[in-house]
Amino acid sequence: MVIVGTIRFKPETAKDIGKRFMELAPVPEYMKLIGPFVKAKMDGTHGLEIYEVDESKLALGMEYVSNRYISFYGIPDFNFTAEIHYSAQEALKMVGLA
Repeated sequence: MVIVGTIRFKPETAKDIGKRFMELAPVPEYMKLIGPFVKAKMDGTHGLEIYEVDESKLALGMEYVSNRYISFYGIPDFNFTAEIHYSAQEALKMVGLA
């Protein structure tokens, strides 16, 4: 399964975002980070991160990702989401089809 994290911020806060990003704690060994990826849009800059994590470490993974984004609190107009996504195989297992 993966945790998909998205962020959004205004271009004028990019330097503040960058400075805090460089101070983030490393990703724990039990997770694999794919990204981050960034794109510019009319409503601001958007970022995407995908964290691969085993189900047994899901709670720890969500705690890490949430704390990672809390590091950006105080920067005006910073927004984030962190959502769990299951693979198709995991979803089939959940409904008794695998």
